[in-house]
Amino acid sequence: MFSGDDIRYMARALRLAERGLLTTAPNPRVGCVLVKEGRVVGEGWHERTGEPHAEVHALQEAGNLAAGATAYVTLEPCCHQGRTPPCTEALIAAGVTRVVAAMEDPNPRVAGEGLSTLRRAGIDTCSGVLAAEAEQLNAGFILRMRQGRPRVRCKLAMSVDGRTAMASGESQWITGEAARRDVHRLRARSSAIMTGIETVLADDPSLTARPGDGAEDEIRQPLRVVLDSRLRIPPDAKLLQMPGKTLLVTGVTDAEKKTRLTQKGIEVVTLPLKDDRLDLPAVLQYLGTLEINEVHLEAGATLCGALLQAGLIDELVIYMAPHLMGNAARGLFALPGLERMNQRIQLSINDIRAVGDDWRITATVEK
Repeated sequence: MFSGDDIRYMARALRLAERGLLTTAPNPRVGCVLVKEGRVVGEGWHERTGEPHAEVHALQEAGNLAAGATAYVTLEPCCHQGRTPPCTEALIAAGVTRVVAAMEDPNPRVAGEGLSTLRRAGIDTCSGVLAAEAEQLNAGFILRMRQGRPRVRCKLAMSVDGRTAMASGESQWITGEAARRDVHRLRARSSAIMTGIETVLADDPSLTARPGDGAEDEIRQPLRVVLDSRLRIPPDAKLLQMPGKTLLVTGVTDAEKKTRLTQKGIEVVTLPLKDDRLDLPAVLQYLGTLEINEVHLEAGATLCGALLQAGLIDELVIYMAPHLMGNAARGLFALPGLERMNQRIQLSINDIRAVGDDWRITATVEK
């Protein structure tokens, strides 16, 4: 169904889409390549939310050469008026004769209608080339469109014997500088960085993305999300002083505390408690209404374990350092009730690679 050229040009479009990895949220990352008579005549990618989409950039570069060209797009062109006009109209007006999409857009406002609109205008269309790669690039956006919640990536740092902190609570630093830089790049690609109040009280983290190489000036700091069921956060907590936005999710109504926090620019939302703890599915559904695509989770064993047992962690990124911390040190997850082999939580390991002196293991949670 697809030619070698189709695959080659779509691969190029996917590489272009990756350039928007840190800047397009809540929109998907999209690339476009225009090809005419075996020659690339225009390229583009969605660079930033609110700005022109990939197809428009490619059409502008191609100019009159777009007439009669094939457009390779990593996501079905939009057919509705959003922050920008529909890309289907731009492709039709430019005289493109064929559109190849890696995948259909899961957004209910599109969901195949973009390709149908193009076909009604006499444009040849097809989809599915390098679809798995396109889905991986926008896994968070796709999950939010389909289930209403963001994708959750849980980052953990551990010793070879699976420990995250000494028995005393000391945990800085388990991994080396290269691994820590890598974590900041993961933070930067996320829509939100989430933690629990126990981590705030114990470590006083900043929860900012500092990927280096000058990228801080290019990215929008992810939303900081703190799950604080009893609103115990100290007013001088470091993350409350950081640039960008902070959201506190609580289960209590304390007007005085809430007023003090909101006066400092901190958003506080009260969600239902379940068994005296925050209802975690409700938390993620709420984050979905804020158009959060990817949540980067950095938390303690209790919150990580609760999210894992609730089926709400989609990916694990584990940095393993080459040392031992002893059997009294703290483990990765609190997972009460796991007693038999048939109760194990199964993972699929997708990647293992060295990062400095440490190893990074990337795995998805089988559901």
